[in-house]
Amino acid sequence: MPSESNRPRRVAELLKRELAQLIRTELDDPRIGDVTLTAVAMAPDLKSAKVYFTRMGPPGEIAEAAAALNRASGYLRHCLRGRVDLRGIPALRFIYDQSVDRGARVSALIDRALAAEPDSDTKRDTKK
Repeated sequence: MPSESNRPRRVAELLKRELAQLIRTELDDPRIGDVTLTAVAMAPDLKSAKVYFTRMGPPGEIAEAAAALNRASGYLRHCLRGRVDLRGIPALRFIYDQSVDRGARVSALIDRALAAEPDSDTKRDTKK
């Protein structure tokens, strides 16, 4: 039954696509701003979903966006009922995706380390 094991992944992609459009068109909350949905993680029973998002801005604004999205989750579930053909619409929980921030910090650390390290090509050239 390979199609059954793919079902959570397929439902997650469907929800991600539909929620992105709903957030853009149906929610008129300035605290949400321009969010980007990065992933949806479905529970195996398809009754709940963690919706990961990113947003530019200071941590306070990001926390406000997460709170506003979570407050709007009931409305978004209601809107999804008319847009997707699922037996039940999962409970939605919006979580800020910190992987983008972590990636930027790691990249900055690597850049600093490379900048602080003397150029290895220059060392070889001076030994000749």
